Amino acid sequence: MFFFPYFSVVFYSLILLFLPIGILLQKASIHLWTDFWDRATEPVALSAYSVTFSLAFFACLINTFFGFLIAWVLVRYQFKGRQMLDSIIDLPFAIPTSVAGFTLSIIYSDKGWIGYFLTKLGIQIVFTKIGILLAMIFVSFPFIVRSIQPVILTLEKELEEAAWSLGASSWLTFYKIIFPNLLPALFTGITLAFSRAIGEYGSVVIISSNFAMKDLITPGINFSMFGTV
Repeated sequence: MFFFPYFSVVFYSLILLFLPIGILLQKASIHLWTDFWDRATEPVALSAYSVTFSLAFFACLINTFFGFLIAWVLVRYQFKGRQMLDSIIDLPFAIPTSVAGFTLSIIYSDKGWIGYFLTKLGIQIVFTKIGILLAMIFVSFPFIVRSIQPVILTLEKELEEAAWSLGASSWLTFYKIIFPNLLPALFTGITLAFSRAIGEYGSVVIISSNFAMKDLITPGINFSMFGTV
Protein backbone atom coordinates (compact mmCIF):
# COMPACT_ATOMS: atom_id res chain seq x y z
CA MET A 1 0.00 0.00 0.00
CA PHE A 2 2.90 2.35 0.69
CA PHE A 3 4.23 2.03 -2.87
CA PHE A 4 0.82 2.17 -4.56
CA PRO A 5 0.74 6.01 -5.04
CA TYR A 6 4.24 6.01 -6.52
CA PHE A 7 3.42 3.10 -8.79
CA SER A 8 0.28 4.90 -9.96
CA VAL A 9 2.22 8.06 -10.82
CA VAL A 10 4.89 6.10 -12.72
CA PHE A 11 2.29 4.07 -14.60
CA TYR A 12 0.25 7.18 -15.44
CA SER A 13 3.34 9.02 -16.71
CA LEU A 14 4.48 6.03 -18.74
CA ILE A 15 1.16 5.49 -20.51
CA LEU A 16 0.13 9.11 -21.13
CA LEU A 17 3.49 10.88 -21.46
CA PHE A 18 6.58 8.79 -22.17
CA LEU A 19 4.99 6.15 -24.39
CA PRO A 20 3.35 8.63 -26.83
CA ILE A 21 6.53 10.74 -26.99
CA GLY A 22 8.63 7.64 -27.60
CA ILE A 23 6.38 6.50 -30.45
CA LEU A 24 6.45 10.02 -31.91
CA LEU A 25 10.26 10.11 -31.84
CA GLN A 26 10.46 6.62 -33.31
CA LYS A 27 8.21 7.60 -36.23
CA ALA A 28 10.04 10.88 -36.74
CA SER A 29 13.42 9.15 -36.84
CA ILE A 30 12.36 7.30 -39.99
CA HIS A 31 12.72 10.52 -41.97
CA LEU A 32 16.07 12.17 -42.24
CA TRP A 33 16.66 15.54 -40.59
CA THR A 34 17.31 17.14 -43.96
CA ASP A 35 13.90 16.05 -45.25
CA PHE A 36 12.22 17.50 -42.20
CA TRP A 37 14.13 20.77 -42.49
CA ASP A 38 13.27 21.09 -46.19
CA ARG A 39 9.58 20.67 -45.43
CA ALA A 40 9.68 23.02 -42.45
CA THR A 41 11.36 25.81 -44.42
CA GLU A 42 9.27 25.67 -47.58
CA PRO A 43 7.72 29.01 -48.65
CA VAL A 44 4.26 27.77 -47.69
CA ALA A 45 5.42 26.86 -44.20
CA LEU A 46 7.29 30.13 -43.69
CA SER A 47 4.21 32.06 -44.78
CA ALA A 48 2.06 30.09 -42.33
CA TYR A 49 4.51 30.82 -39.50
CA SER A 50 4.40 34.52 -40.28
CA VAL A 51 0.61 34.66 -40.40
CA THR A 52 0.16 32.60 -37.25
CA PHE A 53 2.65 34.34 -35.00
CA SER A 54 1.90 37.88 -36.17
CA LEU A 55 -1.87 37.55 -35.78
CA ALA A 56 -1.48 35.75 -32.44
CA PHE A 57 0.74 38.61 -31.26
CA PHE A 58 -1.82 41.27 -32.19
CA ALA A 59 -4.66 39.22 -30.70
CA CYS A 60 -2.67 38.93 -27.49
CA LEU A 61 -2.06 42.70 -27.38
CA ILE A 62 -5.76 43.47 -27.86
CA ASN A 63 -6.81 40.90 -25.27
CA THR A 64 -4.27 42.20 -22.77
CA PHE A 65 -5.62 45.74 -22.94
CA PHE A 66 -9.33 44.97 -22.87
CA GLY A 67 -8.94 41.94 -20.61
CA PHE A 68 -7.20 44.05 -17.99
CA LEU A 69 -9.95 46.68 -18.14
CA ILE A 70 -12.73 44.11 -17.84
CA ALA A 71 -11.05 42.29 -14.96
CA TRP A 72 -10.56 45.59 -13.13
CA VAL A 73 -14.18 46.65 -13.66
CA LEU A 74 -15.54 43.26 -12.55
CA VAL A 75 -13.60 43.39 -9.29
CA ARG A 76 -13.68 47.07 -8.35
CA TYR A 77 -17.18 48.12 -9.46
CA GLN A 78 -20.71 46.95 -8.70
CA PHE A 79 -23.32 47.35 -11.45
CA LYS A 80 -26.35 45.60 -12.91
CA GLY A 81 -25.46 42.70 -15.15
CA ARG A 82 -22.07 42.24 -13.54
CA GLN A 83 -22.59 38.53 -12.83
CA MET A 84 -23.88 37.95 -16.36
CA LEU A 85 -20.82 39.66 -17.84
CA ASP A 86 -18.60 37.59 -15.58
CA SER A 87 -20.19 34.37 -16.81
CA ILE A 88 -20.10 35.37 -20.49
CA ILE A 89 -16.31 35.68 -20.31
CA ASP A 90 -16.06 31.89 -19.95
CA LEU A 91 -18.14 31.31 -23.09
CA PRO A 92 -15.11 30.47 -25.29
CA PHE A 93 -14.28 27.71 -22.80
CA ALA A 94 -17.78 26.25 -22.98
CA ILE A 95 -18.50 26.06 -26.71
CA PRO A 96 -16.60 24.07 -29.36
CA THR A 97 -14.24 26.11 -31.50
CA SER A 98 -16.02 24.99 -34.66
CA VAL A 99 -19.24 26.50 -33.31
CA ALA A 100 -17.35 29.71 -32.61
CA GLY A 101 -16.09 29.72 -36.18
CA PHE A 102 -19.59 29.22 -37.59
CA THR A 103 -20.96 31.97 -35.36
CA LEU A 104 -18.27 34.44 -36.37
CA SER A 105 -18.80 33.56 -40.04
CA ILE A 106 -22.53 34.16 -39.76
CA ILE A 107 -22.15 37.47 -37.93
CA TYR A 108 -19.36 38.90 -40.10
CA SER A 109 -20.39 37.50 -43.49
CA ASP A 110 -21.74 39.75 -46.23
CA LYS A 111 -25.27 39.04 -45.03
CA GLY A 112 -24.48 38.96 -41.32
CA TRP A 113 -25.55 41.41 -38.65
CA ILE A 114 -22.24 43.24 -38.59
CA GLY A 115 -20.64 42.08 -41.82
CA TYR A 116 -23.42 43.62 -43.91
CA PHE A 117 -22.56 47.12 -42.72
CA LEU A 118 -18.81 46.49 -42.94
CA THR A 119 -19.23 45.32 -46.53
CA LYS A 120 -20.86 48.65 -47.37
CA LEU A 121 -17.66 50.30 -46.12
CA GLY A 122 -15.50 48.00 -48.23
CA ILE A 123 -14.29 45.92 -45.28
CA GLN A 124 -14.33 42.13 -45.61
CA ILE A 125 -13.93 39.98 -42.52
CA VAL A 126 -14.66 36.41 -43.55
CA PHE A 127 -11.94 34.64 -45.59
CA THR A 128 -9.35 37.25 -44.63
CA LYS A 129 -6.66 37.66 -41.98
CA ILE A 130 -9.01 39.94 -40.05
CA GLY A 131 -11.33 36.97 -39.55
CA ILE A 132 -8.45 34.89 -38.24
CA LEU A 133 -7.57 37.70 -35.83
CA LEU A 134 -11.15 37.81 -34.53
CA ALA A 135 -11.18 34.04 -34.02
CA MET A 136 -7.90 34.16 -32.11
CA ILE A 137 -9.16 37.03 -29.96
CA PHE A 138 -12.34 35.12 -29.14
CA VAL A 139 -10.73 31.84 -28.08
CA SER A 140 -7.86 33.39 -26.07
CA PHE A 141 -9.65 36.28 -24.37
CA PRO A 142 -10.69 34.50 -21.11
CA PHE A 143 -7.10 33.66 -20.17
CA ILE A 144 -6.19 37.30 -19.55
CA VAL A 145 -9.25 38.05 -17.42
CA ARG A 146 -9.12 34.87 -15.36
CA SER A 147 -5.40 35.25 -14.69
CA ILE A 148 -5.64 38.81 -13.41
CA GLN A 149 -9.02 38.77 -11.67
CA PRO A 150 -8.03 36.68 -8.59
CA VAL A 151 -4.94 38.81 -8.00
CA ILE A 152 -6.94 42.03 -8.12
CA LEU A 153 -9.27 40.55 -5.52
CA THR A 154 -6.36 39.99 -3.13
CA LEU A 155 -4.91 43.49 -3.45
CA GLU A 156 -5.14 45.42 -0.21
CA LYS A 157 -7.02 48.67 -0.68
CA GLU A 158 -5.22 50.10 2.37
CA LEU A 159 -1.97 50.28 0.40
CA GLU A 160 -3.61 52.46 -2.23
CA GLU A 161 -5.21 54.67 0.42
CA ALA A 162 -1.86 55.08 2.16
CA ALA A 163 -0.26 56.15 -1.12
CA TRP A 164 -3.05 58.67 -1.74
CA SER A 165 -2.66 60.08 1.77
CA LEU A 166 1.04 60.66 1.04
CA GLY A 167 0.18 62.69 -2.04
CA ALA A 168 0.57 60.07 -4.78
CA SER A 169 -1.68 60.46 -7.79
CA SER A 170 -3.92 57.67 -9.07
CA TRP A 171 -1.55 56.90 -11.96
CA LEU A 172 1.52 56.87 -9.69
CA THR A 173 -0.27 54.56 -7.25
CA PHE A 174 -1.15 52.23 -10.08
CA TYR A 175 2.41 52.24 -11.46
CA LYS A 176 4.20 51.82 -8.13
CA ILE A 177 1.81 49.63 -6.12
CA ILE A 178 -0.83 47.92 -8.22
CA PHE A 179 0.98 47.05 -11.45
CA PRO A 180 4.02 45.33 -9.84
CA ASN A 181 1.67 42.98 -7.97
CA LEU A 182 -0.29 42.20 -11.13
CA LEU A 183 2.71 41.73 -13.40
CA PRO A 184 3.34 37.98 -12.74
CA ALA A 185 -0.35 37.12 -13.24
CA LEU A 186 -0.49 39.36 -16.31
CA PHE A 187 2.54 37.64 -17.81
CA THR A 188 0.93 34.25 -17.14
CA GLY A 189 -2.29 35.32 -18.86
CA ILE A 190 -0.39 36.71 -21.84
CA THR A 191 1.57 33.48 -22.20
CA LEU A 192 -1.57 31.34 -22.04
CA ALA A 193 -3.46 33.57 -24.45
CA PHE A 194 -0.60 33.64 -26.95
CA SER A 195 -0.19 29.87 -26.78
CA ARG A 196 -3.93 29.35 -27.25
CA ALA A 197 -4.03 31.68 -30.25
CA ILE A 198 -1.09 29.93 -31.91
CA GLY A 199 -2.70 26.51 -31.60
CA GLU A 200 -6.21 27.52 -32.65
CA TYR A 201 -7.53 25.77 -35.75
CA GLY A 202 -11.17 24.75 -35.27
CA SER A 203 -12.64 28.23 -35.66
CA VAL A 204 -9.96 29.55 -38.03
CA VAL A 205 -10.50 26.79 -40.59
CA ILE A 206 -14.12 27.94 -40.95
CA ILE A 207 -13.72 31.71 -41.05
CA SER A 208 -10.58 31.81 -43.25
CA SER A 209 -10.03 30.68 -46.84
CA ASN A 210 -7.04 28.48 -45.83
CA PHE A 211 -5.15 29.33 -49.01
CA ALA A 212 -1.39 28.91 -48.91
CA MET A 213 0.64 32.13 -49.04
CA LYS A 214 -2.49 34.06 -48.05
CA ASP A 215 -4.12 33.15 -44.74
CA LEU A 216 -3.03 29.58 -44.05
CA ILE A 217 -1.96 29.17 -40.42
CA THR A 218 0.58 26.79 -38.91
CA PRO A 219 -1.90 24.17 -37.55
CA GLY A 220 -3.34 23.93 -41.06
CA ILE A 221 -0.06 23.01 -42.76
CA ASN A 222 -0.75 19.31 -42.15
CA PHE A 223 -3.87 19.48 -44.24
CA SER A 224 -2.56 21.58 -47.11
CA MET A 225 1.04 20.40 -47.51
CA PHE A 226 1.10 16.81 -46.34
CA GLY A 227 -2.46 15.77 -47.06
CA THR A 228 -2.91 14.07 -43.71
CA VAL A 229 -6.07 14.07 -41.62
